[in-house]
Amino acid sequence: MSVRIAIDSASDITKKEAEQKNLIFLPMEIQWGKEHYLDGVDLTAKEFFQKLIESDVLPKTSQITPYRFEEVITEVLEQGDDLLIITISSKLSGTYFSAVQAAADYSDRVFVVDSKNACIGERLLIEYAVRLREQGLGAAEIADALESNKENICLLALLGTLEYLKKGGRISPLVAFAGEKLGIKPVISVVDGEVKLLGKARGSKVGNNLLMKMVQEAGGIDFSMPYTTAYSGLDDFMLKKYISDSEVLWNGQTEDIPSFPIGSTIGTHIGPGAIAVAFFKK
Repeated sequence: MSVRIAIDSASDITKKEAEQKNLIFLPMEIQWGKEHYLDGVDLTAKEFFQKLIESDVLPKTSQITPYRFEEVITEVLEQGDDLLIITISSKLSGTYFSAVQAAADYSDRVFVVDSKNACIGERLLIEYAVRLREQGLGAAEIADALESNKENICLLALLGTLEYLKKGGRISPLVAFAGEKLGIKPVISVVDGEVKLLGKARGSKVGNNLLMKMVQEAGGIDFSMPYTTAYSGLDDFMLKKYISDSEVLWNGQTEDIPSFPIGSTIGTHIGPGAIAVAFFKK
C-alpha cells in the first residue's frame, strides 16, 4: 500500500510537474466569456496572461466537483492505496468542501487537507507532503503534519498594478486611478485563508524594500523547509530585480532560489507585474 496525493491547479503546479512528482493533478475550470478552459491543461500561465492583458472580460474559475473527486477516490482505493487530497483555501473556493463531501465514507483511507492558502503558498504545503511521503510516512501521518505546520507558511506579494483589483470590484475606480498616478504598489498576503492587504509602497524600489522588511518581520525564512518565489505576467524581470535587492535574505543560506509563474486562480485578481515569495516561518 502506498500514499497517493491529489492536488488542484490553484497551487500553480503544472500537470507535467505533477506527473514528475507522482501527484494526481485536478484542474480547475476557467470560464472566459463563452469559452471554457481547463487550468494548466488547455491554458498555460503565459497564455493566460496574454489573454488577460488583451481582454476586457475577467475570467471566472469554477471549483472542482465532488464527482471528480469521487472518480479519483474510487481509482486510488481500487488500487489498494490511501489518498491524501490537498486543496486551495476553503475561503477562496468550494473545492475543499467538494473533496470533503466525496471522502465522507472513506475516513480511514482518504484524508483531506485545507491548505488555507493558494498559489505558491499551497505549493509549499504540497512539496512538504511529497517530502514526508518520501520519508515513508503514511497518509494519516502526513495529513497531521500538514495540519500542524500549515499556519507557518507565509505568502507575500507585491502587485504591479491596481487595475485588476478595480476590475474585480475590490477597490473603486477612483482609488485605482489615484494609486496608479502615484505609483502605489500594494503588498498582499494570505491570512487565515483569505487575501489581505498588508501595506502600500510608492514605487517598485520602495515596494521591494517593504516586501523584504515584511519577510524579516514574519520571522525570516526556514531554509530547511520548502520555499519559493513567483511572478505574474509574461516575464520574470521584476522578480529578478527583487531577488537582487533582497540578497540579504538569501546570502549564505542558499544558492538555489526557485521561481514559478503565477497562474489563473490568483492571476485573475492581481494581474501582471506582481512578484511573490512564500516560505515557512522560522
